Amino acid sequence: MTVPYWRLSAFYFFYFATLGCFLPYWSLFLENSGFLALQIGELSALMVATKIVAPNLWGWIADHTGKGMRIIRIASFFAALFFAGFLFFEGYLWFALITVCFSFFWNAALPQFEAATLFHLKHEAHRYSQIRLWGSVGFIVTVLGIGRLLEFFSIGNLPWVITLMLSLIWMVALLTPEAKAGISPHDTVGIWRILLRPEVIAFFLVYMLLQLAHGPYYVFYSIYLNQHAYPATLIGALWAVGVCAEIVLFIFMKRLLAKISLRIILLISIALSIARWLMIAHYPDSLLMMLAAQLLHAATFGSSHVAAIHLVHQYFGGRHQGKGQALYSSMSFGLGGMLGSLYSGYLWDSFGATFVYSMAAACCCLAFIIAFIWVGREKQALLS
Repeated sequence: MTVPYWRLSAFYFFYFATLGCFLPYWSLFLENSGFLALQIGELSALMVATKIVAPNLWGWIADHTGKGMRIIRIASFFAALFFAGFLFFEGYLWFALITVCFSFFWNAALPQFEAATLFHLKHEAHRYSQIRLWGSVGFIVTVLGIGRLLEFFSIGNLPWVITLMLSLIWMVALLTPEAKAGISPHDTVGIWRILLRPEVIAFFLVYMLLQLAHGPYYVFYSIYLNQHAYPATLIGALWAVGVCAEIVLFIFMKRLLAKISLRIILLISIALSIARWLMIAHYPDSLLMMLAAQLLHAATFGSSHVAAIHLVHQYFGGRHQGKGQALYSSMSFGLGGMLGSLYSGYLWDSFGATFVYSMAAACCCLAFIIAFIWVGREKQALLS
């Protein structure tokens, strides 16, 4: 069957275009709505906390029914429906309730779509980055577009834009065909035997720490820059620079994978993550340093994420692919993201941004040690 390249790419485009509305601007919207830093951290933590439960539940259903795309369509529809609640309700409790309901479905879609993409690619998994790069393009479009619009319109209109983007995700999901898992030697192995392998445990711990370190970046980076007198357009441009660097990496990732092992790619990504968070912590007033730090997004997210997708594919095979991608999402973006949002929210006002971002660098140091000792050392397949 021909790979539906443009439909797969379109889903990534609109999904990450929606994320481009969220990451730089949602905290600014919440601040504009009158919420304190602690409340913003809590609301952000709620959004990522559902990743601990939702992806695993939907991943289990997808693997047992073989209807991953149906799960994605249902999740995308209800994500748009519940998010529309932000258009009609105000107050912390309402925002918290809507956040939980919306994110429970929103966080279910992407892990299953990652699995579906790999199913469509079959033995051409190296083409994943060529499809995924369109997500980065979508992110840049909305980051720059929203930044420009905020010069003319109130940020209070942001929920309308996000509701539209979520609706487009659902429409693309309706057009994307179902894909069946290929046969893998890993498929005779039970899920618990895979999960109890030391390198798999280390893998999840490393990526939890990496996403914990991203917490203050996703929640407070725009506020941080705003506090240092960066205008909205420049804030959006800095976010876009990071994703542009990510796109360039995705373009060349196929060649890198042919020459460099996943282990080395992961270790380099973590080392550059340490440097990035220290730069943001200590040089916020230097535009040059902020640009350099954003260019490192190609490593701290781009190459580390591609390495993760391929490692999950190796570890979990076809039968458990949906559960594997779901566990990766829940342990890293879910548990790690929730802890990162919480600690940054609680410490931001009391200890300051420098301390919070330095803590992020410390988390990456620990991740580097764990990855160096355990992740990717075995060259043999999982069943050897």
